[in-house]
Amino acid sequence: MKSVEENVNSKGVVPIENSVEGPVGLTLDLLVHKFNLKIEKEIIISINHNLLSKKEDNIEDIHDVYSHSQALAQCQNYLEVKNMTPHFTLSTAAAAKSILEMKNTAAIGTLKVAELYGLKVIDKNIQDIDNNKTRFVVLSKNNHKITGNDKTSIFFSIFDDNPGGLHDILGVFAKNNINLTKIESRPSKEGLGKYIFFVDFEGHQNEKKLKNVLNIIKTKTSFIKVLGSYPVANIY
Repeated sequence: MKSVEENVNSKGVVPIENSVEGPVGLTLDLLVHKFNLKIEKEIIISINHNLLSKKEDNIEDIHDVYSHSQALAQCQNYLEVKNMTPHFTLSTAAAAKSILEMKNTAAIGTLKVAELYGLKVIDKNIQDIDNNKTRFVVLSKNNHKITGNDKTSIFFSIFDDNPGGLHDILGVFAKNNINLTKIESRPSKEGLGKYIFFVDFEGHQNEKKLKNVLNIIKTKTSFIKVLGSYPVANIY
């Protein structure tokens, strides 16, 4: 995200949601609190996790396993059965790189990661649930044009001490027959009981009806941030 904001790269790809473990909190928090970027596209990919190690290691020797927190959580049962201790890293690629200097360790990652770091695959498809998909978003500084099959993502928070505040906002969508495809709450970091809501809904922000809806919602919220409108993804 930092590289995109500082124009080092024109686009960046980050995970935002997993079908097993739910939202990727770090991504949501960075998008709302730290970076002013747009979602230009979404990509949904089936996830297969693999246990990777140095070529001289055998699975019987593995005691410690490194990977991103989401990957570890998605393979929790496997690790427990194998009596392996999980260790968190910032990414699966970082995990693969880290084990190059350690003995009797493994990383959870993709076949491509194994290829990049010269690791061997000692066990394939170790995820606990086969129907495991992750939604990634492509971030840039640009809004995507209207395609006719779009989705819009926003963050918002409601005024304090306003009973029915969330219901009032969601009612605007219902009244205008706009379908919500996702709603999540995240701590606002301003105190207990204070939340920011992340909402996906059908349509493009530049469509006349959605422009009117967003203008109404702005009057009912203490904070709103439009993350972008982008084509609805196919599932790979």
